[in-house]
Parts: sequence; structure tokens; C-alpha cells
Amino acid sequence: MADPRLTKIDRVKVAEIEAAGRLRPVSEAGVESLLASIAETGIMKDAIHVRQKKGGALVLIAGGHRLEAAKRLGWDEIEAKVWADVTDDWSRLMEIDDNIAGAELNPLDTALFLAERKRVYERLHPETKQGGDRKSVGFQNQTDTMSVGSFAAATAEKFGMTDRHVRRLIAAGSTLDPRDIQMLRKAPRQVSLKDLGEIAKIGETVERYEVVGALSEGRAKTASEARRGYKVSQGIAAPVQDPVETALKALKAAWSRAPKEARRRFVRDHGAVLEALMYEGSLG
Repeated sequence: MADPRLTKIDRVKVAEIEAAGRLRPVSEAGVESLLASIAETGIMKDAIHVRQKKGGALVLIAGGHRLEAAKRLGWDEIEAKVWADVTDDWSRLMEIDDNIAGAELNPLDTALFLAERKRVYERLHPETKQGGDRKSVGFQNQTDTMSVGSFAAATAEKFGMTDRHVRRLIAAGSTLDPRDIQMLRKAPRQVSLKDLGEIAKIGETVERYEVVGALSEGRAKTASEARRGYKVSQGIAAPVQDPVETALKALKAAWSRAPKEARRRFVRDHGAVLEALMYEGSLG
């Protein structure tokens, strides 16, 4: 198979570019940032990348936010680097690396991109799976800017994590199905790195669906909380007691057991505090 070729850098028709099947939807914040930059400088700094298929169809490789900004500005054409002899895997690697290098990804997208890059890389290099000889890897095209190992290390440094945490993210990204991803994108609170690490530990599909649903619907603030709730509902764990209510019961029990003289001394020693608390309660 021929190596990917950069055939030209030219302006292409915006309306003729296909942009389906992207790993993540464009973010409104990202598009707005680009529009502000273009308004200030008068130019779009970077060209997009497209692949030209047999028959002439142009398919977006990298630059989804740039393409969306051009559409909103009503541009007829956009500058593009046009590639030929491109495989689906090569295109996906280019898309992933472009996003990692140029976008501030949220934790969910980071996990998805990491997991997808690992899948694509291992399809291209089956010898690297299950402890294969990584020294024999000879993939040297334009998208292979870093090995899976260095890619994970760079991500770990960026987010202040360990390599072990990055591997958990890859595990989480690999575990999530399209339904999970769609639901987590709707969560009222952004899914955190810790949440994804917790989801990666879940072995049962039913529990994962319940945890993802709880986060998506706002019934739980964290994956840990959602897992506790699921275990309680299944009778695996006891409900978590309200610490204030627990302390109140303990105080009442101690008071009821104390002799009258002990109660008198307690009120004498702590009367001022009790009076202040009663005053605060009357204000509430």
C-alpha cells in the first residue's frame, strides 16, 4: 500500500467537505474562541486536513472546529491540506493527535481519545500488543508523532497524573459504549478524572449503566457516590448514615443516661454556648 501523500495545500469548497463520524462533537466554547481570534486577526491561523477519496470526495481528517467556524462565517472556501492514499486508521490517528496537540480536552474526551489511539495503534502494530517487541516498530508516517508509551506519559504530565492513572483512563474509554458516552456528555457536572477511574473499575454492565445514568441525570455528584447508591439498592451495602443525625442520637442517648447532677454541671459549664446556639436557632 502506498504511503499517504500530501497532494496540495489549496482552498477547497466548504460545502464539499464531509465531516461525519468524528470522535467528539465540536464544542461551542472552542468555536467561539476561533471566531473571536478571526475577528481580531482577520485570518484563520491553521489549515484543516482532508483526505481525497477515489472519485474526488473530500473527507475531514483534522480541523472540525475550524470547519464549523468557517461555516458560521459564511465562507465559501477554506484553506486545506489535501491528502491522498490515506487509510481510515491513518486518518483517525491524525484526528486524535491534532486534538491532543491543539485542544483543551475534558477528561471524558481525553479517555476516549486515548482508548481509540491505543486501538488504532495496535491494529497497525499487532506486534506491540501483549508485551510485543516495541523496538521493532517501524511506523514512521506523519501522524506517528509519539509512541503509545510517550503519548501516555505526556498526558500524565499534562494532567498531573501517574502512568497508572492514564492506563485507567484508557480502560475507562475502552469500557464506555456509545450510550454511556452520550449520557455522560449530558451530565450537569463535568465528569472528572476520578469518576472515569472509578467507572473503569466496574466489572458488571448493569452496574456501569446505573452509575452512568446517575451521573447523567444528576442523581449522584460522583461515580463513587453513584456506586454506593447502587450497592445500597442491591442490598450489598448499608445506607450511609447522616453524620449530624448520628451525632444527635449519641448526644440524646448520653443525656438520657446521665444523672441529674451531671446534667446540672454540664449546663453550668456550657450554658453560654447553649444560649448562643438557641439564639442562632431562633434567627433561622
